[in-house]
Amino acid sequence: MSDQKVWFITGAGRGMGVDIAKAALAAGHKVVATGRNVEKVAHALGESRDLLVVKLDVTSYADAKLAVETAVQQFGSIDVLVNNAASFYAGYFEELTQEQIAMQLNVSLLGPMNVTRAVLPVMRTQRSGQVITISSSGGLIGFEFCAAYCASKFAIEGWMQALQAEVEPFGIHTIIVNPGFFRTELLTDESTDYAELHIEAYNVRRTNQIAFWKSQNGRQSGDPAKLAQALIVISAKEQPPRRFIAGADAIGTAEQAIDILQQQIDAYRELSVSLAYKENV
Repeated sequence: MSDQKVWFITGAGRGMGVDIAKAALAAGHKVVATGRNVEKVAHALGESRDLLVVKLDVTSYADAKLAVETAVQQFGSIDVLVNNAASFYAGYFEELTQEQIAMQLNVSLLGPMNVTRAVLPVMRTQRSGQVITISSSGGLIGFEFCAAYCASKFAIEGWMQALQAEVEPFGIHTIIVNPGFFRTELLTDESTDYAELHIEAYNVRRTNQIAFWKSQNGRQSGDPAKLAQALIVISAKEQPPRRFIAGADAIGTAEQAIDILQQQIDAYRELSVSLAYKENV
């Protein structure tokens, strides 16, 4: 790939998507900025001859296919896909409706799959490309009150790791990004939906959890503009990492996940290794 790349970014109308799009433009790249509301995307990013704003609802494969075709017609290629669009359905699993869980998965798991499925033929033809998918610390450890969100992010992890083996022979790199708490719009009322059902047994804990999540909005320790710059640096590497743990808090969570797994292995190692099948002699 040449120094100037074509970046295709989902969820570029607000939050981290805006920062990533601005960083890519500032680095001299062409940007296809997508979102459900093109007016909002255009207002957030302004005007540039290197910018193409395209309507995209990631839950629609037809939208994704058309957006990719439009991008290729305008810029000739897609070099970097950033699966950034996401939502947050917060609540105890038992209180979340099946419809809410389905909506979480549709946006945060099936959405990136739709867009990636539409982009991969372009990258395979080029024999080059990068698929950067924004996961979360919630893709490494499950957190209370985040059952649906963590389910979508854990699934992202497995999908991306399997995809890596499938597409690397075509010169396509996959990068999982695990951010910690970043000061984005994810915790705003526009992006966060809470469980619709209220079960009395959860009342006190639910009240405390909602108060906590609302209190964190605008107080997160991570700077999304710095994360956007980090993605520019990573993307420029000849051999980019398969995973990037983003933020000091995210590193702490990742190390905790490693420790827990090792403890579980060690605690039952003898029982585990005893399970080998032995032929009768």
